[in-house]
Amino acid sequence: MAISGDIKLGIYNGALARLGSRQLANLSEGRESRRVLDQFWGGQNQLVSYALERGDWNFALRARLLEADTAVEPVWGWAYAYAKPDDFRRLSALSADERLQNSLTAEGYADEGGYWVTDVTPLYVRYVSDDADYGFNSGKWTQGFIDFMEVRLAHLSCNRLTGDKSLLNQLIAEEKKSLANAKSVDAMDEGVKFLPQGSWSRARSGRSGRNRDRSTSLP
Repeated sequence: MAISGDIKLGIYNGALARLGSRQLANLSEGRESRRVLDQFWGGQNQLVSYALERGDWNFALRARLLEADTAVEPVWGWAYAYAKPDDFRRLSALSADERLQNSLTAEGYADEGGYWVTDVTPLYVRYVSDDADYGFNSGKWTQGFIDFMEVRLAHLSCNRLTGDKSLLNQLIAEEKKSLANAKSVDAMDEGVKFLPQGSWSRARSGRSGRNRDRSTSLP
């Protein structure tokens, strides 16, 4: 399932409600407010991508086994280079074991653009995915995630649609609160986690690569 037009329309109208503007009847209505919302949503669903990158959303997490790219020679003495998945948005964990119980720390790998380089083989990864079955599947979105996107969209559109600086500042503050609330509620669905050894530092950037599925859900 991809992003539902009904859910997208609901987010548009949620944003307009926060701006004190009239609701849209559909996503093709010929009004300036719809055109502004379209711009900030983005032709490639950039608003959703931005929201996905803000947290380790359970509905968007995907676990996979990565194969080293033998055509790439890692720098700085690392043994293996692993291309990041095409649907990668945010890293949750890298590990040498398939249950991802012992995550690699910053000392165990490096982020080199479109690759992770490490001495570990094989390499298992859990990450936030924008695949149509994961992060871009609007049927899995939580209400908190939807609320966050509504506030974010209202914040981005505020100047164009209202010019109200006081409302803009209010929306900026509300956006921070709505993100924190959405992440807090989402975290309640997780099992008990144990601290990995060493640093909590993790790299979070980049896209592209080759990979092989090992799991379509959390281990």
